Amino acid sequence: MRYFPDARPAAGAAVNDTNKQCRIRSYVLRSGRLTRAQGHALANYAEGYLLPYTPVPVDLDAAFKRPADKVLDIGSGMGDATCRLAETFPHYDFLAVEVYAPGVGNMLNQIQARKITNLRIIQHDVVEVLQHQITPGTFTAVTVYFPDPWPKKRHHKRRLFNAGFLRLLLPTLCAHGQLYIATDDAGLAEHTKALCDREPGLINLAGQGNYAPRPHWRPATRFERRGLRLHHTIRELIYCKTT
Repeated sequence: MRYFPDARPAAGAAVNDTNKQCRIRSYVLRSGRLTRAQGHALANYAEGYLLPYTPVPVDLDAAFKRPADKVLDIGSGMGDATCRLAETFPHYDFLAVEVYAPGVGNMLNQIQARKITNLRIIQHDVVEVLQHQITPGTFTAVTVYFPDPWPKKRHHKRRLFNAGFLRLLLPTLCAHGQLYIATDDAGLAEHTKALCDREPGLINLAGQGNYAPRPHWRPATRFERRGLRLHHTIRELIYCKTT
């Protein structure tokens, strides 16, 4: 799955940052109505695929019933791209973290209909999942595709990527694990690139200050198709964790 499989960066250190007690969340729980099919999936297909949030580490090898390289997909939305990735890379195990119930229901429906065995879902805040459920070095890759850009200046504090979030995320990546980000929002892209380029625990595989070419294997998401209809430019960032 790695787009730059031969890259081997130099050593670096993680940024220290303190957590705020009253955390501003990067998402708003939307009250989207469940379709009958989504509600049926949540009621009937969740067992074994929808993992409960618990404040203790989860044994992902047991959850997937095998040891394998693992990919974290943050904010999977309706899950169409996530399911296609899981089908394309059956030798990887994918953990989707998504709070939106209709999206979770849609993923469960696709898992059932398409017999996808290497995808599990946690319906919870990814920050708390990273804090409590994930052990260090778990993931070979982390994907964050088209997160909420929070374009208004007064809302920038809600953006997912900040120094505190990187401090939580980086330990969960294995040595040379890769972070893939895509967005159609120019302001968010510049913010995220500047933040990650400053992080000594990451190396920009396209070169400091540069965007990466689109990975040939990345499927389009619903938000991406909407952005393209609006003539937005899609910007890709690919980072590798230093040891």
